Amino acid sequence: MPIWIAEAVVAAAQGYALAGLAVAVVFLVFGIERVDPASRGAYGMRPLLLPGLALLWPWVLWRWAALAARPGGG
Repeated sequence: MPIWIAEAVVAAAQGYALAGLAVAVVFLVFGIERVDPASRGAYGMRPLLLPGLALLWPWVLWRWAALAARPGGG
């Protein structure tokens, strides 16, 4: 296998991970209380959500956007 293929796969994985980390942090700071009102004040559990949010960031963005698009949404 040519090395450029491996480098491209690693670069894509790094880009996905960085985008996921950015979305996860922004969501935990600004969006989680809008999506789940029961999370208000539960700051100790937010770091536990970081890995899952970073991995599933496209779904998180889609759901957050769908919530914001509803009348009266976030």
